[in-house]
Amino acid sequence: MATVTFRDETATGRPAGAWEVAGLPDRMTVRELIRLRVREEVARHNAHPGRRFNGLVRPEDAETELNGYRLREARPIDGDRQAEAAERAFLANGFFVLAGDRQVEDLDEVVDLAADPDLVFVKLVALVGG
Repeated sequence: MATVTFRDETATGRPAGAWEVAGLPDRMTVRELIRLRVREEVARHNAHPGRRFNGLVRPEDAETELNGYRLREARPIDGDRQAEAAERAFLANGFFVLAGDRQVEDLDEVVDLAADPDLVFVKLVALVGG
């Protein structure tokens, strides 16, 4: 069983948060890892729903803020919808994932978590006028 560290970084490489999840299989697809990560952050939010959500992708009806999203009202978030939104964002280059020292490019690519237990998620920000 593997312990994986999920790390967030800015596009300039500045750390923006990290946490670990233990007891995972030694090999998982990028899709499974993204869905796991999103379900974890949604579960943390839903344990104490507030108006702010710190996660990989923006929930429906939320506004982007510095380092997170502001919900119109404190409410639970649907983990399945968030996971689907995260998959779409990955496919649309809204963020990319690094496993060890390489970028993974396909949702069905298998990551060897025993060899690469650190996953880095880098959110890309659309440029104004670009």
